[in-house]
Amino acid sequence: MSKRNFIFLLVFGMFLAACAPARTAKNPTSIRLPVGYIPNVQFAPLYVAIDQGFYSEEGLDVTMDYNMETDSVALVGAGELQFAIVSGEQVLLGRAQGLPVVYVLAWYQDFPVGVVSLAEQGITIPQDLRGRRVGIPGLYGASYIGFKALLNAGGLDIGDVRLDSIGFTQVESLVNGVSDAVVVYVSNEPIKLRAEGYAVSVLAASDYLSLVANGLITSEKILAEQPELVGAMVRATLKGISYTIEHPEEAFSISEKYVENLTNLTPAEKDMQRQVLAASIELYKAERLGFSSPQSWQNMQELLLEMGLLTAPLDLAEAFSNDYLPE
Repeated sequence: MSKRNFIFLLVFGMFLAACAPARTAKNPTSIRLPVGYIPNVQFAPLYVAIDQGFYSEEGLDVTMDYNMETDSVALVGAGELQFAIVSGEQVLLGRAQGLPVVYVLAWYQDFPVGVVSLAEQGITIPQDLRGRRVGIPGLYGASYIGFKALLNAGGLDIGDVRLDSIGFTQVESLVNGVSDAVVVYVSNEPIKLRAEGYAVSVLAASDYLSLVANGLITSEKILAEQPELVGAMVRATLKGISYTIEHPEEAFSISEKYVENLTNLTPAEKDMQRQVLAASIELYKAERLGFSSPQSWQNMQELLLEMGLLTAPLDLAEAFSNDYLPE
């Protein structure tokens, strides 16, 4: 889409929005929001935004969709969904396939992927991965992207490690000696391992390269025709993130209403889940919540090009926008 056509559609869409019925608590816009994972305390900001009425105050009725089989980027690009939560690499890969998706809010400021190993392995820098058996869920998604960033930081390539596809059995593979190190989300498996009494070392991809992590996407069509809807969704989601950062214990209690069996955990298990939330909150924090760094997008594109997942550079200015963040 040319910039001229996009501006025309944006202006025309604003005119249509002015003529449309206002969204209110009695006449809300229904939003089905895919998040790409099972119910989990790490989604606390979304639970908070629903529970505290931040979405309803904006005239939105948000329902979370945990269907991991859903191709969220394709559905948003095709206009079948208004929004989704996805990682930055999915936006660029989708746009390379002609899907007009746009990233409008950076939820996670730090890319959440890393490598964890038992401390006894002595893996403390990326170079220490050379020749090691590394377990990874698969050669796809954010885990693969983050792992490649770590290898690059150590001057290594895929062939320099013994890579095994282990699905989501990282903890078991590590403690049973199947893998010397495993690719994980840094706010999850390392905490579980420590809770079980293991001393671990963690290499976080974000310590070596800034990449675009999980955030909110919409489509060019929604941006052009319903910019006020995008603004409402962004504002309410940001309120949920901010509230969770400021009130972590209350956010945890709210999550108990939405995450099955969270209330039935033992005190030790609950404490571990509180630590998961606390570690996740550290990944959300920023001087300006929701802001998407142009350098992170450039880094992501260069990495995808190097990996052969992109065949040519994209116009990054069309892939993301900070214009819908409140001042």
